[in-house]
Amino acid sequence: MVRRLVQRHADDQVLVIGAYLDQLDQLGELLDAPVIQGSTRNRERERLFEAFRTGQIRTLVVSKVANVSIDLPEAGVAIQVSGTFGSRQEEAQRLGRVLRPKADGRGAHFYTVVSRDTIDQEYAAHRQRFLTEQGYVYTIVDADDIPDPA
Repeated sequence: MVRRLVQRHADDQVLVIGAYLDQLDQLGELLDAPVIQGSTRNRERERLFEAFRTGQIRTLVVSKVANVSIDLPEAGVAIQVSGTFGSRQEEAQRLGRVLRPKADGRGAHFYTVVSRDTIDQEYAAHRQRFLTEQGYVYTIVDADDIPDPA
């Protein structure tokens, strides 16, 4: 599903955001994208963030280290694959990361990938209620409704 979404937004700068390091490493391999996590040295983090800012890197996989204090204004798409349970603050930070105005005026997309009939579905509903109360609008889309570009 994440690969489909990244391909759908091939012309955008995409952040794939999650909490589970093994999952993020697998996604980095699948997407052929660098992964930034807590063990990534600061110099390497800054190099990758700068390459993303300038468009040299179109997709970046990040752990919770990118939740705060990282300036990535051109990120137009965020794909959240895992979060800290029902953390409303974390989701709001991640959403805010892509909603910043873009230099070229384009819009932003925020996706949360959730497996049906799991505890994650309950956590996602909790976060969704909070953001809906803040005035954000959600559209729930089934994976089958997003075509595989391949």
